[in-house]
Amino acid sequence: MNKNKNAHQYPIEFAHYSYMGKNNFIKAPCNAEAFDMIDMWPHWPNSAICIYGPCRCGKTHLSHIFAEKVAILTQYPYFIPQIEAKDIDMQIPPLLFSKHKCLIVENLEEAVNEEAIFHLFNLYRNEGGYILFTSAIPPARLNFSLPDLQSRLNMIPAIAISKPDDELLSSLIVKLFMDRQISVSDEIISYMVINMQRSFSYAHKLVEEIDNISLSYKRAVSIPIVKEAIESLKTNRQGELF
Repeated sequence: MNKNKNAHQYPIEFAHYSYMGKNNFIKAPCNAEAFDMIDMWPHWPNSAICIYGPCRCGKTHLSHIFAEKVAILTQYPYFIPQIEAKDIDMQIPPLLFSKHKCLIVENLEEAVNEEAIFHLFNLYRNEGGYILFTSAIPPARLNFSLPDLQSRLNMIPAIAISKPDDELLSSLIVKLFMDRQISVSDEIISYMVINMQRSFSYAHKLVEEIDNISLSYKRAVSIPIVKEAIESLKTNRQGELF
């Protein structure tokens, strides 16, 4: 048996579950309008809405809440499809609408089949369906070459999720650790909030890095481990990638 204490220890990857229910959503000033709009369904001002914001800001969580509410209110707990905008072609809209009157279209961007998106939008609007779009930026800032598509998307409510404040970052970090079944002190949370990049995606990456380092050392999360994780992300430039 190799008893070399200096041998590098690789952490074992354990699966963890991200809780996506309504009660697990952290409502704050930066996302309250988006949450309230989802909660308004089916009394939306339009047949479609768009929730937009930076990576890992909670758009997918809100999509799950929307799907859950549709299933409850329609008393028909079917799976609402979540389809990438770039994967929609001209054959898909009628197939989707024949089975699903509510739809989630994720990552709306310029690199899509514009005619297919236009057809999908018109089909759901004209036949009484609902679409939740998600995007990194508001539809009005997407430069589609098809004028009719641009004008349609410009009409729908577009609700932003903005950058998190300290209170939301703290709550988010606690949730991310809880998803991994890790308990940390208020002191550690405060240190992280003060010293981290101010973004949702960085919070996710930092918690992941802290967990990996903690597992590799077989030690509980501490401020020195947090410091090492922050330096590691700086060294690997991971903070700029998420």
